Amino acid sequence: MKLGIDKFIENRALRKLLEGRRVALLGHPASLTSECRHTIDALIACPEINVVSAFGPQHGMRGDKQDNMIETKNYTDPESGIAVFSLYGEVRYPTKEMLDSFDVLLVDIQDIGTKIYTYVTTLIYVLEACSKYGKSVWILDRPNPAGRPIEGTLLEAEWESFVGAAAPLIMRHGLTFGELAKWFVDLKHLNLDLKVIPMADYKPEAAPGFGWPILELSWINPSPNASSLNMARCFPGTVLFEGTTLSEGRGTTTALEIIGAPDIDFKLVLNRMSALQSDWLTGCLLRLCYFEPTFHKHAGKLCAGIQIHTDNTSYQHQQFQPYRLCALLLKAVRLAYPDYEIWRNFPYEYETDKLAIDLLSGGTFLREWVNDSSAKPTDFDERLKKDEDEWAEIRRPYLLY
Repeated sequence: MKLGIDKFIENRALRKLLEGRRVALLGHPASLTSECRHTIDALIACPEINVVSAFGPQHGMRGDKQDNMIETKNYTDPESGIAVFSLYGEVRYPTKEMLDSFDVLLVDIQDIGTKIYTYVTTLIYVLEACSKYGKSVWILDRPNPAGRPIEGTLLEAEWESFVGAAAPLIMRHGLTFGELAKWFVDLKHLNLDLKVIPMADYKPEAAPGFGWPILELSWINPSPNASSLNMARCFPGTVLFEGTTLSEGRGTTTALEIIGAPDIDFKLVLNRMSALQSDWLTGCLLRLCYFEPTFHKHAGKLCAGIQIHTDNTSYQHQQFQPYRLCALLLKAVRLAYPDYEIWRNFPYEYETDKLAIDLLSGGTFLREWVNDSSAKPTDFDERLKKDEDEWAEIRRPYLLY
């Protein structure tokens, strides 16, 4: 398997197309060649390529910021000496001054296949801005570690945010960044010179990686808490807990793979989940555990919880449904603890008047289903299947692999 960046570096004819043009890079810590050389350094080493600037999304181009809503400033890259503009600082949408610095933007971003991952929003903003100002965009494509499965609900109108840009995207979308870019350009009818450099021999349905080429490509954290393939597989569900009072494991070494709280009996919760809809627990192993976050929610407190494991022979890629599993966990907590304060009310990704859980799920449906004691898993499943079928048809023309 060859990454888009590797194909670009090896193909002199491709590189020659950029000769005489000012080139910028949108990248982050996982913007690496298959030999773990950062893309910015690999591009600068190409004599035909005139790299003039770079852009960093949330957490920075080199990955300097740990938590959400910790901004990065513009700076000069110490390795290359070029200007690095932050798209998660004073602005999140590229300014005209930033765009004036280049002619062609190369995008080399490792996504993890989930709607609310802010790199998706940054991609959309960049495509819109480059269309407006007549810039070219080349996507150096990378794997989607979550693979092709679809799950969740489509983003509802008026629930757009930085974790849900202005597009009817589903939580687990099953597209690569290159495929997403092509879809969005068509969706918004953008007049944009877009070129996707596809991967070679990428097989998103192949075991054992099912989207991630295990033993071919090193896992490099695309964001500080995206520490494993297991996390990427769990994330379409576990990210929901950012909008709750339960810990999603931040402050531990397995963030977004574990869920817990100091005042909940998770053996009781797991039994309730199994009684409610046992087939939503299949495809993975669920382990009762204990952990103590060193920072973030419940710091210094012993939490009981559940860890989701997909890194073993029990993993069944098509059966694993992290969004349903985590929604069911929330439902079981609400039924077992009717008065428990589940929903966390706090400023989330620059939004102050909407609950984080609604921003994450793309509407109020999930929260209302959890809170309604009479609502059944079948009600939830019916809504999800409708949106999943709709998204399957939408994305079909954009599949490159």
